[in-house]
Amino acid sequence: MGKLLTLRSIVIANLQSPREKIWGLLLSINAHGITIRGIDINSYQDWIRAVANQTEGIGLTTMFIPMIRVEKVILDETVGGYKSLSEQFTDRIGRDVQEFFEVSEEDIDRVDL
Repeated sequence: MGKLLTLRSIVIANLQSPREKIWGLLLSINAHGITIRGIDINSYQDWIRAVANQTEGIGLTTMFIPMIRVEKVILDETVGGYKSLSEQFTDRIGRDVQEFFEVSEEDIDRVDL
């Protein structure tokens, strides 16, 4: 059995209207929508480069996405020879990506609608 998708899981959300993918930390999920602290997947490499170089640049944001836009939410996990984005981050930066989300347990309790 694989890992379960829970709050504080790192996920990739596939959205529609407009089509986009968001990678980040799942803060809440309910009938109204999902709240994620993360970044558009197209900006992920720029963000990781800024973290590696310790420069100002693109940052993570906290966003609420209405359920009508959510097509699917996928757990960011390594599958076969394909490393998850989180694992790629750890390999490149040498630290766990969870340290960079800057979200406390109290923050997660507050965002749930």
